[in-house]
Amino acid sequence: VQLVESGGGSVQSGGSLNISCAVTTSSSTTTTSRWCMGWFRQIPGNEREVVATVAGGGEKIYADSVKGRFTISRNVATSTLYLQMNNLKPEDTAMYYCAARWSYYCRSSPAQRDFNYWGQGTQVTVSS
Repeated sequence: VQLVESGGGSVQSGGSLNISCAVTTSSSTTTTSRWCMGWFRQIPGNEREVVATVAGGGEKIYADSVKGRFTISRNVATSTLYLQMNNLKPEDTAMYYCAARWSYYCRSSPAQRDFNYWGQGTQVTVSS
């Protein structure tokens, strides 16, 4: 399983970014559509924290800090996971990672240890 993030960059506070994760496996469409997938973020010295997850059945979970601003989605046809980020704040600055869990279900309180595969990350920087 290979996950490759893209779309990070630098924006001003209040701006938007849409980051992507290209999924490559022996059956990419199955992975994208039926696995639990998610976005995490990490700043140096801190643990990796969950941002949003989407289960095989489509159920979505968001961190409280991003609810109403971020949207996780996936395009099965192109085997791509997205994170649309609106009204960005300086505290959203972090390295963002795509992750896949070898399960149809996501845990109700997802954590880094629950996921089996990771991308290399894409940097998002929000200036005030």
